[in-house]
Amino acid sequence: MKEFWTTLASVMGVWAFFQSILHTVFPPELRFASLKLFHRFFNWFSAYCYYDITEIDGVNTNELYNAVQLYLSSSASITGNRLSLTRGLNSSAITFGLSNNDRLMDNYEGVTVLWEHIVTQRQAQTFSWRPLPEEKRGFTLRVKKKDKSVILGSYLDFVMEKASEIRRNNQDRLLYTNSRGGSLDSRGHPWESVPFKHPSTFDTLAMDPINKAEIMADLKDFANGEAFYQRTGRAWKRGYLLYGPPGTGKSSMIAAMANFLGYDIYDLELTEVHTNSELRKLLMKTSSKSIIVIEDIDCSINLTNRKKSGGAANSGGARSNNFDVSPPGTSNGGEDGGNSITLSGLLNFTDGLWSCCGSERIFVFTTNHIEKLDPALLRSGRMDMHVFMSYCSFPALKILLKNYLGYNDGDLERDLEEEFKQVMDKAEMTPADISEVLIKNRRDKERAVWELLEALKMRAEKKSRGLNGTVVEDEEQEKRALDSPKEEEEEEEDDDGELQESCNKRDQNNGDQKNN
Repeated sequence: MKEFWTTLASVMGVWAFFQSILHTVFPPELRFASLKLFHRFFNWFSAYCYYDITEIDGVNTNELYNAVQLYLSSSASITGNRLSLTRGLNSSAITFGLSNNDRLMDNYEGVTVLWEHIVTQRQAQTFSWRPLPEEKRGFTLRVKKKDKSVILGSYLDFVMEKASEIRRNNQDRLLYTNSRGGSLDSRGHPWESVPFKHPSTFDTLAMDPINKAEIMADLKDFANGEAFYQRTGRAWKRGYLLYGPPGTGKSSMIAAMANFLGYDIYDLELTEVHTNSELRKLLMKTSSKSIIVIEDIDCSINLTNRKKSGGAANSGGARSNNFDVSPPGTSNGGEDGGNSITLSGLLNFTDGLWSCCGSERIFVFTTNHIEKLDPALLRSGRMDMHVFMSYCSFPALKILLKNYLGYNDGDLERDLEEEFKQVMDKAEMTPADISEVLIKNRRDKERAVWELLEALKMRAEKKSRGLNGTVVEDEEQEKRALDSPKEEEEEEEDDDGELQESCNKRDQNNGDQKNN
């Protein structure tokens, strides 16, 4: 054993001697050049080429690295043996990823590639304004040289698109509203957001199936139409006008559109926007893949049809494009800090140069009275698709019966089904009213069906007697009362003043009679 250690020490001494001679004869520059020449020689005969994708590109984050990480998460969850689990901000799903220095095979159009996640310790940093992570992370992509054109041509674009789709599906949708008075939040944004959890979908939406299918097909064509819009030279946006009586599901339609496309919703409150400049700034701060909504546009602003009101107001002169965005029934305080949005500003917001500062946006206006809106807002290019949200039809009723009572096609008796068909169009009942009847009796399905049938018959009978529309009128009066509380207060004050004045006159007359 002693001889073994003696021999080992002699060998180590000889190795150290030759190493010192090697460093003296071959300086570091020569060794580096020799190693580089060896790598070139090896790569010349190798059948593979390698591509490095680092996490940090200079001082900025490499978007391709994040995209590859998301893309591989779908394959790693199936084939990987050792995975890392992550959950992103505003995300309801857990994503899988490759662990440190792990490998994964992927196939694309018959081409096999190898991904390797390489993590190494970063060397000691010098002074930097932006400290870098302690670990140096990156992906190495190995492909065959003959397949290089396929990988660089379309595979990486496919990875980016797939990562965007995964990110959109995993991320919770948000509902935004503009801050009161145009104020900014702590991050300097004019929008405030909350998670969007509305459960409405096109499957649960009480609407004629044919019209529903047309809207879904139009939305799908829009979402997949980037190449079409670029080829035709149009901004990648689309406008929808939802109109009809109250309670016909306009808000539910918007929620179903957002859930169908995976878009965020920006609920724009025009009464909090003071100028056209603020309106443009709000548009600039919206993200792509979003739905910009202005609900009840005929109630939130005094926007009337210029063909009906322009002649009386501007007889003999040019028609003004200014309109009041104060709630109906209140005075416009333009000089006192009120709103001064112009019709031109709103039109440019939906179809002007500023409307194309982003991409893949949908504008949705809702109204109960389409005849009150200016025709300039309704033309194609601004509101491309007009969707009439009608009273509940029999096909829509079957959807409500399935949602609330679990009835499928054929569960209702034929005679009962015929009675519903005869009375539905005559009753003109909204899906909201029918849903309320079903909700109250959802524990007893038969009672719910019969009570709904009686309610429909009563509504149809009222209509035949000339009492139709009273419910809608009451809702409109209630909305006008909520939108103009100041007007009601002024009327009440006027009534109180007249009552007090009459009382004073009566007291004065009584006093005169006593004196006489």
